[in-house]
Amino acid sequence: MAVCIAVIAKENYPLYIRSVPTENELKFHYTVHTSLDVVEEKISAVGKALVDQRELYLGLLYPTEDYKVYGYVTNSKVKFVIVVDSSNTSLRDNEIRSMFRKLHNSFTDVMCNPFYNPGDPIQSK
Repeated sequence: MAVCIAVIAKENYPLYIRSVPTENELKFHYTVHTSLDVVEEKISAVGKALVDQRELYLGLLYPTEDYKVYGYVTNSKVKFVIVVDSSNTSLRDNEIRSMFRKLHNSFTDVMCNPFYNPGDPIQSK
């Protein structure tokens, strides 16, 4: 299960960050922001390697003692970061991909909303 989900704009400011244990919210903000360096590094490495440009899933960005941080980048350079609890060993790579696909579809729905101004923080319950 994901403990934190973040949507980061092209210019690296957060559009949406939500964490499940709200008492550690600042810790998750820090984790998400530190993962942006790894995301930028992987994006530049993919550009140099001329690998399949349609592959949006970046995989495991880095593991910590308590959490694993995964990344995904859209064609418009919007970044998604999911932090999962590292004690959940049954979580497979294809399940993480599925979570990112669902998040990407939800983000697309938000962008298609005529009342949403692109670049504004995303409000969601």
